[in-house]
Amino acid sequence: MTLLDPISEFREDHRKVRDGLLDLCDALEKIDLPKAKKILGNLNMLVGPHFRYEEEALYPTLRRFLGEYVDQLLKEHDGVIETAKIALKLLEKEAVTEKETEDAVKAARALLVHVSNCDGLAILSERLSKKELKDLARAFDDARKAGVPLLEWAEKIRRK
Repeated sequence: MTLLDPISEFREDHRKVRDGLLDLCDALEKIDLPKAKKILGNLNMLVGPHFRYEEEALYPTLRRFLGEYVDQLLKEHDGVIETAKIALKLLEKEAVTEKETEDAVKAARALLVHVSNCDGLAILSERLSKKELKDLARAFDDARKAGVPLLEWAEKIRRK
């Protein structure tokens, strides 16, 4: 079995999330709620395994480099999860106000900061041993195979 490259897969996920968030902003600005809801659903499916991998495998491994900063990353995840819940409630409505749309776009753009900051962890991952990278590859693969969406993972599996 060929293991995935956890660093390149990690970065590719960030590219997909970046593009998804930008597409979400565009759909919200155009008040295209069906498209926005579809994009949010895709992000939910992508980010669930990604966050699970980060919190259960990557962050504990990188704690030796980052120390307490890992706790900040976990808090940022809390914020992403809350934003996703709010966005889902908003997109389940028949219609949205201009203010709700502006707030949702602002929130999605704010999430881009986490994506950008988090992508920088790849450079630290390059300093890990081959065994650590192999362990991360397995954990990433396991999280993807489980395929638990973000909001379900956050509610039922995530360690609080």
